[in-house]
Amino acid sequence: MNASPASSMLRALPAECAERLMEIAREVSFPQGTRLFEEGHRADRFWIIRSGTVALDMRVPGRRAAVIETLGHNELVGWSWLFAPHTWHLGAEATSPVRTYEFDADVVRAMCQADPALGMAVGQWVGDTVGRRLRSARKRLLDLYAPYGSGVDR
Repeated sequence: MNASPASSMLRALPAECAERLMEIAREVSFPQGTRLFEEGHRADRFWIIRSGTVALDMRVPGRRAAVIETLGHNELVGWSWLFAPHTWHLGAEATSPVRTYEFDADVVRAMCQADPALGMAVGQWVGDTVGRRLRSARKRLLDLYAPYGSGVDR
């Protein structure tokens, strides 16, 4: 399967690892309003967005789900599939028509277990993504709740 060379995954992973993952990718589309996954459910796949946007959200008792972050072109949707107990920490919904590359988590985890170099590369890529999102969430929380906002970008 041919992927955009600008893909975050293809930039983040060694070429051989990215090519191996793209061999198992499926092209999938979601209409606007489709729920990709629900918080607390089994995390059995992940996606790279080709076009469109996906909102990550969190359930809030007695209220509508709170949007945590909106993801777009070339971004990874889903990281819970890599870490036990393999359940989603958030929910996700297509906020526009979305085209993605979809990956089966069981297959990718098996590939990573069989090839430690691939496993290390995928773990680093997903870990970097989680780290960026955590820093982004921290900054948003500081902007919302700190007396003077987040200050400088760190």
